[in-house]
Amino acid sequence: MKEPIGVCAIISPWNFPYATAARALAPCVASGCAAVVKPSGKTPLSILALAKLAEDAGVPAGVVNVITAPRGSHSGIGKELTENPDVRLVAFTGSTSAGKKLMKQASATVKHVVLELGGNAPFIVFQDADTEKALDGLIAAKFRNSGQTCVTTNRIFVESNIFDRFAAKLVERVKHLKIGLPFEHGVKLGPLIGPEAVENVAGLVEDAVKSGAKVLIGGNRSDLGKNFYEATVLTNVNEKMRLWKEEIFGPVVPLFPFSSEEEVIRKANDTKVGLAGYFYTQGVSRVFRIAGKLETGMVAVNAGVVSIVQAPFGGVKESGIGREGSHEGLEEYLESKMVCIGGLN
Repeated sequence: MKEPIGVCAIISPWNFPYATAARALAPCVASGCAAVVKPSGKTPLSILALAKLAEDAGVPAGVVNVITAPRGSHSGIGKELTENPDVRLVAFTGSTSAGKKLMKQASATVKHVVLELGGNAPFIVFQDADTEKALDGLIAAKFRNSGQTCVTTNRIFVESNIFDRFAAKLVERVKHLKIGLPFEHGVKLGPLIGPEAVENVAGLVEDAVKSGAKVLIGGNRSDLGKNFYEATVLTNVNEKMRLWKEEIFGPVVPLFPFSSEEEVIRKANDTKVGLAGYFYTQGVSRVFRIAGKLETGMVAVNAGVVSIVQAPFGGVKESGIGREGSHEGLEEYLESKMVCIGGLN
Protein backbone atom coordinates (compact mmCIF):
# COMPACT_ATOMS: atom_id res chain seq x y z
CA MET A 1 0.00 0.00 0.00
CA LYS A 2 0.99 3.61 -0.50
CA GLU A 3 0.09 6.08 2.25
CA PRO A 4 0.64 9.82 2.69
CA ILE A 5 3.77 10.43 4.70
CA GLY A 6 2.09 13.05 6.92
CA VAL A 7 2.64 16.73 7.65
CA CYS A 8 5.38 18.18 5.44
CA ALA A 9 7.50 21.29 5.95
CA ILE A 10 8.47 23.08 2.74
CA ILE A 11 11.22 25.68 3.04
CA SER A 12 11.53 27.61 -0.21
CA PRO A 13 14.11 30.12 -1.53
CA TRP A 14 13.81 33.61 -2.95
CA ASN A 15 15.08 33.14 -6.50
CA PHE A 16 11.99 31.32 -7.86
CA PRO A 17 9.46 31.77 -5.04
CA TYR A 18 6.44 30.41 -6.94
CA ALA A 19 8.03 27.67 -9.01
CA THR A 20 10.21 26.16 -6.30
CA ALA A 21 7.49 26.08 -3.68
CA ALA A 22 4.96 24.68 -6.17
CA ARG A 23 7.37 21.93 -7.23
CA ALA A 24 7.21 20.60 -3.66
CA LEU A 25 3.68 21.68 -2.76
CA ALA A 26 1.98 20.01 -5.73
CA PRO A 27 3.10 16.42 -5.01
CA CYS A 28 2.68 17.02 -1.28
CA VAL A 29 -1.00 17.90 -1.63
CA ALA A 30 -1.60 15.38 -4.43
CA SER A 31 -0.36 12.57 -2.19
CA GLY A 32 -2.77 13.57 0.59
CA CYS A 33 -0.37 15.42 2.88
CA ALA A 34 -0.76 18.77 4.61
CA ALA A 35 1.98 21.35 4.15
CA VAL A 36 3.56 24.10 6.21
CA VAL A 37 5.41 26.40 3.81
CA LYS A 38 8.12 28.70 5.10
CA PRO A 39 9.17 31.15 2.35
CA SER A 40 12.34 33.20 2.24
CA GLY A 41 12.14 36.43 4.19
CA LYS A 42 13.08 38.18 0.96
CA THR A 43 10.00 36.97 -0.95
CA PRO A 44 7.17 36.18 1.49
CA LEU A 45 4.32 37.81 -0.45
CA SER A 46 4.53 35.38 -3.38
CA ILE A 47 3.80 32.37 -1.17
CA LEU A 48 1.03 34.17 0.70
CA ALA A 49 -0.59 34.90 -2.66
CA LEU A 50 -0.16 31.26 -3.67
CA ALA A 51 -1.90 30.14 -0.47
CA LYS A 52 -4.77 32.52 -1.23
CA LEU A 53 -5.08 31.05 -4.72
CA ALA A 54 -5.20 27.56 -3.20
CA GLU A 55 -7.98 28.68 -0.88
CA ASP A 56 -9.91 30.24 -3.77
CA ALA A 57 -9.52 27.00 -5.74
CA GLY A 58 -11.21 25.02 -2.96
CA VAL A 59 -8.24 23.49 -1.16
CA PRO A 60 -9.57 22.78 2.37
CA ALA A 61 -8.43 24.97 5.23
CA GLY A 62 -5.38 23.59 7.00
CA VAL A 63 -3.95 21.78 3.99
CA VAL A 64 -1.72 24.64 2.76
CA ASN A 65 -0.31 26.70 5.61
CA VAL A 66 2.25 29.50 5.43
CA ILE A 67 4.51 30.81 8.15
CA THR A 68 6.66 33.89 7.52
CA ALA A 69 9.51 35.57 9.36
CA PRO A 70 11.48 38.78 8.91
CA ARG A 71 14.84 38.54 7.20
CA GLY A 72 17.52 37.19 9.49
CA SER A 73 15.14 35.76 12.08
CA HIS A 74 14.14 32.45 10.51
CA SER A 75 16.44 30.05 12.35
CA GLY A 76 13.91 29.41 15.13
CA ILE A 77 11.23 28.48 12.60
CA GLY A 78 13.57 26.12 10.78
CA LYS A 79 14.51 24.47 14.07
CA GLU A 80 10.85 23.94 15.00
CA LEU A 81 9.95 22.52 11.59
CA THR A 82 12.88 20.10 11.59
CA GLU A 83 12.60 18.96 15.21
CA ASN A 84 8.83 18.86 15.76
CA PRO A 85 7.78 15.17 15.75
CA ASP A 86 4.46 15.99 14.06
CA VAL A 87 6.37 16.96 10.90
CA ARG A 88 7.39 13.84 8.98
CA LEU A 89 9.17 15.31 5.97
CA VAL A 90 11.24 18.42 5.32
CA ALA A 91 11.65 19.64 1.74
CA PHE A 92 14.28 22.35 1.43
CA THR A 93 15.67 24.27 -1.52
CA GLY A 94 18.66 26.46 -0.80
CA SER A 95 22.36 26.46 -0.03
CA THR A 96 24.33 23.33 0.75
CA SER A 97 25.46 24.71 4.12
CA ALA A 98 21.88 25.44 5.23
CA GLY A 99 20.73 22.05 3.92
CA LYS A 100 23.35 20.25 6.00
CA LYS A 101 22.21 22.08 9.12
CA LEU A 102 18.54 21.25 8.51
CA MET A 103 19.39 17.62 7.76
CA LYS A 104 21.25 17.34 11.06
CA GLN A 105 18.31 18.84 12.95
CA ALA A 106 15.82 16.56 11.16
CA SER A 107 17.83 13.47 12.08
CA ALA A 108 16.80 13.83 15.74
CA THR A 109 13.31 12.59 14.82
CA VAL A 110 14.42 10.53 11.78
CA LYS A 111 12.47 12.63 9.31
CA HIS A 112 12.47 12.11 5.59
CA VAL A 113 14.27 14.91 3.77
CA VAL A 114 14.15 16.16 0.19
CA LEU A 115 17.07 18.52 -0.32
CA GLU A 116 17.69 20.57 -3.46
CA LEU A 117 20.98 22.30 -2.70
CA GLY A 118 23.74 24.24 -4.40
CA GLY A 119 25.37 23.57 -7.74
CA ASN A 120 28.56 24.32 -9.64
CA ALA A 121 27.47 23.39 -13.14
CA PRO A 122 30.03 22.75 -15.87
CA PHE A 123 29.22 23.86 -19.42
CA ILE A 124 31.41 22.09 -21.99
CA VAL A 125 31.82 23.06 -25.65
CA PHE A 126 33.60 20.49 -27.81
CA GLN A 127 35.24 21.43 -31.10
CA ASP A 128 32.58 19.57 -33.11
CA ALA A 129 29.75 21.56 -31.51
CA ASP A 130 27.51 23.99 -33.34
CA THR A 131 29.10 27.04 -31.74
CA GLU A 132 26.21 29.39 -32.49
CA LYS A 133 23.79 27.07 -30.72
CA ALA A 134 26.29 26.63 -27.90
CA LEU A 135 26.41 30.41 -27.50
CA ASP A 136 22.60 30.52 -27.46
CA GLY A 137 22.53 27.86 -24.77
CA LEU A 138 25.23 29.53 -22.70
CA ILE A 139 23.46 32.89 -22.74
CA ALA A 140 20.20 31.21 -21.71
CA ALA A 141 21.73 29.05 -18.99
CA LYS A 142 24.06 31.70 -17.53
CA PHE A 143 22.07 34.92 -17.63
CA ARG A 144 18.57 33.68 -16.82
CA ASN A 145 17.46 35.45 -13.65
CA SER A 146 20.80 37.31 -13.80
CA GLY A 147 22.64 34.08 -13.03
CA GLN A 148 20.78 33.52 -9.77
CA THR A 149 19.75 29.88 -10.21
CA CYS A 150 21.09 26.65 -8.76
CA VAL A 151 21.43 25.10 -12.22
CA THR A 152 23.15 28.06 -13.86
CA THR A 153 26.47 27.44 -15.58
CA ASN A 154 29.35 28.23 -13.25
CA ARG A 155 32.45 26.96 -15.07
CA ILE A 156 32.55 27.12 -18.87
CA PHE A 157 35.01 24.79 -20.62
CA VAL A 158 35.80 25.35 -24.31
CA GLU A 159 38.07 23.09 -26.38
CA SER A 160 41.39 24.82 -26.99
CA ASN A 161 41.33 25.01 -30.78
CA ILE A 162 38.05 26.96 -30.80
CA PHE A 163 38.58 28.83 -27.52
CA ASP A 164 39.63 32.26 -28.84
CA ARG A 165 36.93 32.35 -31.51
CA PHE A 166 34.25 31.27 -29.04
CA ALA A 167 35.37 33.85 -26.47
CA ALA A 168 35.27 36.66 -29.04
CA LYS A 169 31.78 35.69 -30.17
CA LEU A 170 30.60 35.45 -26.57
CA VAL A 171 31.83 38.97 -25.83
CA GLU A 172 29.87 40.27 -28.84
CA ARG A 173 26.74 38.55 -27.54
CA VAL A 174 27.23 39.93 -24.03
CA LYS A 175 27.68 43.47 -25.37
CA HIS A 176 24.06 43.37 -26.53
CA LEU A 177 22.60 42.21 -23.20
CA LYS A 178 20.78 45.33 -22.06
CA ILE A 179 20.89 45.76 -18.29
CA GLY A 180 18.13 47.59 -16.46
CA LEU A 181 14.83 47.36 -14.65
CA PRO A 182 12.71 44.39 -15.77
CA PHE A 183 9.79 46.47 -17.05
CA GLU A 184 11.96 48.47 -19.45
CA HIS A 185 11.76 47.51 -23.12
CA GLY A 186 14.57 45.29 -24.35
CA VAL A 187 16.10 44.59 -20.94
CA LYS A 188 17.77 41.15 -20.78
CA LEU A 189 19.64 41.47 -17.49
CA GLY A 190 17.97 42.69 -14.31
CA PRO A 191 19.12 43.36 -10.76
CA LEU A 192 20.48 40.88 -8.27
CA ILE A 193 18.43 40.15 -5.15
CA GLY A 194 20.21 42.81 -3.09
CA PRO A 195 23.42 44.72 -2.39
CA GLU A 196 24.92 41.79 -0.48
CA ALA A 197 24.58 39.62 -3.60
CA VAL A 198 26.37 42.26 -5.68
CA GLU A 199 29.18 42.43 -3.13
CA ASN A 200 29.57 38.64 -3.22
CA VAL A 201 29.83 38.61 -7.02
CA ALA A 202 32.22 41.57 -6.98
CA GLY A 203 34.38 39.77 -4.42
CA LEU A 204 34.63 36.67 -6.60
CA VAL A 205 35.63 38.72 -9.65
CA GLU A 206 38.15 40.78 -7.69
CA ASP A 207 39.70 37.61 -6.27
CA ALA A 208 40.04 36.18 -9.78
CA VAL A 209 41.58 39.36 -11.21
CA LYS A 210 44.10 39.56 -8.37
CA SER A 211 45.12 36.00 -9.22
CA GLY A 212 45.65 36.77 -12.91
CA ALA A 213 42.24 36.57 -14.58
CA LYS A 214 41.66 38.79 -17.61
CA VAL A 215 38.38 40.71 -17.93
CA LEU A 216 37.12 40.63 -21.53
CA ILE A 217 33.98 42.62 -20.75
CA GLY A 218 32.28 43.94 -17.62
CA GLY A 219 33.90 43.29 -14.28
CA ASN A 220 32.32 46.17 -12.37
CA ARG A 221 29.35 47.13 -10.26
CA SER A 222 26.85 48.86 -12.53
CA ASP A 223 26.18 52.58 -12.21
CA LEU A 224 22.45 51.77 -12.42
CA GLY A 225 22.37 51.18 -8.67
CA LYS A 226 23.53 49.08 -5.75
CA ASN A 227 21.61 45.97 -6.91
CA PHE A 228 23.20 45.72 -10.37
CA TYR A 229 26.39 44.06 -11.61
CA GLU A 230 27.65 44.13 -15.18
CA ALA A 231 27.59 41.04 -17.38
CA THR A 232 31.18 39.81 -17.19
CA VAL A 233 33.41 37.44 -19.16
CA LEU A 234 36.74 36.27 -17.72
CA THR A 235 39.66 34.29 -19.14
CA ASN A 236 42.99 33.16 -17.64
CA VAL A 237 41.06 31.63 -14.77
CA ASN A 238 42.23 28.59 -12.81
CA GLU A 239 41.27 26.08 -10.15
CA LYS A 240 42.80 28.09 -7.30
CA MET A 241 40.33 30.96 -7.65
CA ARG A 242 37.25 31.19 -5.44
CA LEU A 243 34.87 31.11 -8.41
CA TRP A 244 36.10 27.59 -9.23
CA LYS A 245 34.57 26.16 -6.06
CA GLU A 246 31.91 28.71 -5.04
CA GLU A 247 28.54 29.33 -6.65
CA ILE A 248 28.81 32.67 -8.43
CA PHE A 249 25.06 33.38 -8.42
CA GLY A 250 25.53 36.34 -10.73
CA PRO A 251 26.17 37.31 -14.37
CA VAL A 252 29.82 36.21 -14.58
CA VAL A 253 31.21 33.79 -17.20
CA PRO A 254 34.65 32.29 -16.43
CA LEU A 255 36.11 30.55 -19.49
CA PHE A 256 38.51 27.60 -19.20
CA PRO A 257 40.28 25.95 -22.18
CA PHE A 258 40.73 22.17 -22.34
CA SER A 259 42.52 19.76 -24.66
CA SER A 260 40.95 16.33 -24.11
CA GLU A 261 37.85 14.55 -22.86
CA GLU A 262 39.79 13.12 -19.94
CA GLU A 263 40.96 16.56 -18.84
CA VAL A 264 37.57 18.24 -19.05
CA ILE A 265 35.75 15.42 -17.25
CA ARG A 266 38.29 15.52 -14.44
CA LYS A 267 37.91 19.28 -14.11
CA ALA A 268 34.12 19.25 -14.47
CA ASN A 269 33.84 16.71 -11.64
CA ASP A 270 36.32 18.56 -9.41
CA THR A 271 33.65 19.82 -7.04
CA LYS A 272 31.80 18.59 -3.96
CA VAL A 273 28.42 19.23 -5.57
CA GLY A 274 26.72 17.77 -8.63
CA LEU A 275 23.40 19.26 -9.64
CA ALA A 276 23.45 20.03 -13.37
CA GLY A 277 25.87 19.74 -16.27
CA TYR A 278 25.74 20.92 -19.88
CA PHE A 279 27.71 20.04 -22.98
CA TYR A 280 27.58 20.64 -26.72
CA THR A 281 28.73 18.14 -29.34
CA GLN A 282 27.58 16.55 -32.59
CA GLY A 283 29.09 13.16 -31.79
CA VAL A 284 26.44 10.58 -30.92
CA SER A 285 28.83 8.25 -29.10
CA ARG A 286 30.29 11.19 -27.20
CA VAL A 287 26.80 12.17 -26.01
CA PHE A 288 26.35 8.97 -24.04
CA ARG A 289 29.99 8.73 -23.00
CA ILE A 290 30.18 12.21 -21.48
CA ALA A 291 26.66 12.09 -20.01
CA GLY A 292 27.64 8.93 -18.17
CA LYS A 293 30.87 10.37 -16.82
CA LEU A 294 29.55 13.70 -15.53
CA GLU A 295 28.88 13.46 -11.79
CA THR A 296 25.60 15.38 -11.84
CA GLY A 297 21.96 14.55 -11.27
CA MET A 298 20.89 16.22 -14.52
CA VAL A 299 22.60 16.64 -17.88
CA ALA A 300 21.57 18.85 -20.80
CA VAL A 301 23.02 17.95 -24.20
CA ASN A 302 22.93 20.69 -26.85
CA ALA A 303 20.42 22.61 -24.74
CA GLY A 304 20.58 25.54 -22.36
CA VAL A 305 17.62 24.43 -20.24
CA VAL A 306 18.04 21.33 -18.10
CA SER A 307 14.79 20.98 -16.17
CA ILE A 308 11.11 20.48 -16.95
CA VAL A 309 8.37 19.57 -14.52
CA GLN A 310 7.81 16.17 -16.16
CA ALA A 311 11.38 15.06 -15.44
CA PRO A 312 13.05 14.30 -12.11
CA PHE A 313 14.94 17.28 -10.67
CA GLY A 314 17.78 16.78 -8.21
CA GLY A 315 21.48 16.34 -7.69
CA VAL A 316 24.19 14.00 -6.45
CA LYS A 317 27.03 14.43 -3.97
CA GLU A 318 26.41 17.55 -1.84
CA SER A 319 23.74 18.90 -4.20
CA GLY A 320 21.00 17.12 -2.34
CA ILE A 321 18.89 14.07 -1.59
CA GLY A 322 15.74 12.92 -3.37
CA ARG A 323 14.00 14.16 -6.49
CA GLU A 324 11.27 16.63 -7.35
CA GLY A 325 9.14 16.52 -10.49
CA SER A 326 7.89 13.46 -12.39
CA HIS A 327 6.50 10.39 -10.62
CA GLU A 328 9.70 10.24 -8.56
CA GLY A 329 8.78 13.53 -6.93
CA LEU A 330 5.40 12.14 -5.90
CA GLU A 331 6.98 9.04 -4.36
CA GLU A 332 8.93 11.22 -1.91
CA TYR A 333 5.65 12.08 -0.14
CA LEU A 334 4.39 8.51 0.13
CA GLU A 335 5.22 5.68 2.52
CA SER A 336 5.19 2.07 1.35
CA LYS A 337 3.35 -0.32 3.64
CA MET A 338 3.52 -4.08 3.16
CA VAL A 339 0.35 -5.85 4.32
CA CYS A 340 0.60 -9.62 4.81
CA ILE A 341 -2.84 -11.26 4.97
CA GLY A 342 -3.42 -14.81 6.04
CA GLY A 343 -6.05 -17.03 7.61
CA LEU A 344 -9.05 -15.75 5.66
CA ASN A 345 -11.87 -18.22 4.90
